[in-house]
Amino acid sequence: MSKHPHTIAERMAMLDASGIRKVFDLAAKMPNPINLSIGQPDFDVPETVKNAAIEAIRAGHNKYTQTQGTAALRAMLAEQCRDEFGWADASERPYLVTSGVSGGLLLAIQTLVDPGDEVVFLDPYFVMYSHLVNLAGGVPVPVDTYDDFRPDIDRLADAITDRTRMLIINSPCNPTGAVYTPEELQAIADLAERHRLLVVSDEIYNLFCYDQPFSSIASIYDNTLLLRGFSKSYAMTGWRIGWATGPQAVLEKMTMLQQYTFVCAPSMAQVAAMEAMKTDMTERVAAYRRKRDTVADSLGNAFGLVRPGGAFYAFVPAPGGDATAFVTKAIENNVLIIPGSVFSTRDTHFRISYATTDEELRQGMDILTDLAG
Repeated sequence: MSKHPHTIAERMAMLDASGIRKVFDLAAKMPNPINLSIGQPDFDVPETVKNAAIEAIRAGHNKYTQTQGTAALRAMLAEQCRDEFGWADASERPYLVTSGVSGGLLLAIQTLVDPGDEVVFLDPYFVMYSHLVNLAGGVPVPVDTYDDFRPDIDRLADAITDRTRMLIINSPCNPTGAVYTPEELQAIADLAERHRLLVVSDEIYNLFCYDQPFSSIASIYDNTLLLRGFSKSYAMTGWRIGWATGPQAVLEKMTMLQQYTFVCAPSMAQVAAMEAMKTDMTERVAAYRRKRDTVADSLGNAFGLVRPGGAFYAFVPAPGGDATAFVTKAIENNVLIIPGSVFSTRDTHFRISYATTDEELRQGMDILTDLAG
């Protein structure tokens, strides 16, 4: 029997294997690595949330839900937005429960980006942004924020053309840990308003702010597509549950696309998400603030690290300016970290995830500091 060649769609040539996934696969082969690579909380899902999911399964919540999510969860999301943003019309706005924020990003970009359209975002950036834009036939336009990782409005303005379709922001940021101030968000909103641009605000790390209260651009700019989820805040990474709200016309088309792709978010996870929204995570956030302090105190002087203000990452200058070379050396010394080229047009920094135990984190800091010497 002759073999038939498999013709792969040309769009797949725009993707390559995630550098994070490569390190993840490497970690699985190492006997006992100090893993500072993966952005996954080291704490477990709260027991009350686990129990809510178990009870939901036993009660028969195992079928499709409405494409946009259960009415009960969407009502809770509306209540949260009313309380946080003061939206008098919160219950009248559209809400879409997604399969994680990643699912929301896919729906948004496939809904809004045509071939040749440009999508502006800040560099360094979450790796998925460029790949999803490429997959849609769009043009990723990363805007440099080195060396302090603050949004530079003049650079953003220079990047906008008549082909710009949207602006993606991520605060607290993966991989830098930068948290944007209300003043910075207002400047971004003013720029977007001048160009009549939709802002997609990826707020998956909104609970993890250590030095200032969290601010959302959704509170000041109506033309915002707000994306949030439960993966990081409640350690529900494998449960694939997030949500979106924003302009009615955009949410309607995203919901239609979800109908023909994801169908709906996992039904039992939607029930559990309601319990998660009632769960106080203050102690967990405080623990991560202490981990942030450990990293900043350990690497600040030795590496010239800009102190991260949120999420659970540090984006660290590599000795000699060659991140891949330093990452290779770190892995040879049993510490898994990610080269900056995964998240950036540059390869001058490396990313640490401090979502690990305090003991493993201290061991990792000692090894990295020794390597820098």
